[in-house]
Amino acid sequence: MMETVDKIKQQIAENPILLYMKGSPKLPSCGFSAQASQALMSCGEQFAYVDILQNPDIRAELPKYADWPTFPQLWVEGELVGGCDIILEMFQQGELQPLIKETAEKHKPEDAQE
Repeated sequence: MMETVDKIKQQIAENPILLYMKGSPKLPSCGFSAQASQALMSCGEQFAYVDILQNPDIRAELPKYADWPTFPQLWVEGELVGGCDIILEMFQQGELQPLIKETAEKHKPEDAQE
């Protein structure tokens, strides 16, 4: 069984845009996760998510690993961007969209057609 922190590190490494949230983007289980995933979806790029309600081990360990107590958490290219407030603020200021777009572009498979 993989250690939880290793699992977290692997998820963050493998997914350039990753949202740890309660529920899923289509069925969020809390208002903050709903707002955060809505903002991300509005950027128009694919992103990965982990439902921490389905993963109690991650829910327990990630706040310590991230040094960030709450969910949701947005990670972009291995860096913690922040939680709901930061995500919404960046979205409203037009900073989230280019960050997500550029990251998605950078990690598109070589042969992917638009």
